[in-house]
Amino acid sequence: MTAWNSFTGDEVAALTRGESFFLAPGERDCPGCGERRLRAYFTSPPGARRPTLVSYVWCTGCGKFVGTRAKHPEGLIFSDPLAALPAGERRELERSLTGFLAHLDQLWDAGVLPQTFAA
Repeated sequence: MTAWNSFTGDEVAALTRGESFFLAPGERDCPGCGERRLRAYFTSPPGARRPTLVSYVWCTGCGKFVGTRAKHPEGLIFSDPLAALPAGERRELERSLTGFLAHLDQLWDAGVLPQTFAA
């Protein structure tokens, strides 16, 4: 199992530069280790009081990650392979960051991720 660590502030800033994951989904170079193993997953939690976009960005190479919550950009539509999971199963999956990111990696390796986006 990967021992996850947070990206540094400078690395998080580097993640915001360059092409958007919405415009160019897929792996990219990690600001932490330089390997092309950086992945992202986005979700919009059901039942949120405001339109919310939750993002997970992680590197399968160096084990760094960051998660953020932001306003869901108006008109952004995207595929979410976890949306069909029953609520209880989804909560159980998200309970452990290590298990959750491992599950997302399995989806990447199986070709289910990256997600598709439309505006």
